[in-house]
Amino acid sequence: MSALREVAHAADPSLREYATADPGPDRFGGTVADGDRLFVLEAVYEGYLMHYGSPRAFSGMDADLRLLAGDSLYALGLARLAANGDLEAVGVLADLISDTARAQAEGRTEEADAMWLRSAKQLGS
Repeated sequence: MSALREVAHAADPSLREYATADPGPDRFGGTVADGDRLFVLEAVYEGYLMHYGSPRAFSGMDADLRLLAGDSLYALGLARLAANGDLEAVGVLADLISDTARAQAEGRTEEADAMWLRSAKQLGS
């Protein structure tokens, strides 16, 4: 099972009715080999897409529900890291969430995309 499909399955039960049948491939599978870190990165990225883009694993939500679902996916990922004691990765992702939100607010979308790739490489090493 792909990490992204696992994220959809692990999401809050109220979101499962919006899960797509085939979310497609993991974005960071070639960069992050660790199963927990890959799950978390895909969950947090899906949350980011709920806020700023087109989610891959969910569809059919109105704007308010997408915002709440995105927050839920951020929390899902960060909670798994915290439960595993991976505080380094929690810090990387907390900074990433903040930095990409600022970049989006300032219209620097391309920089936000680059931040995701840098953070994935950092978490994969």
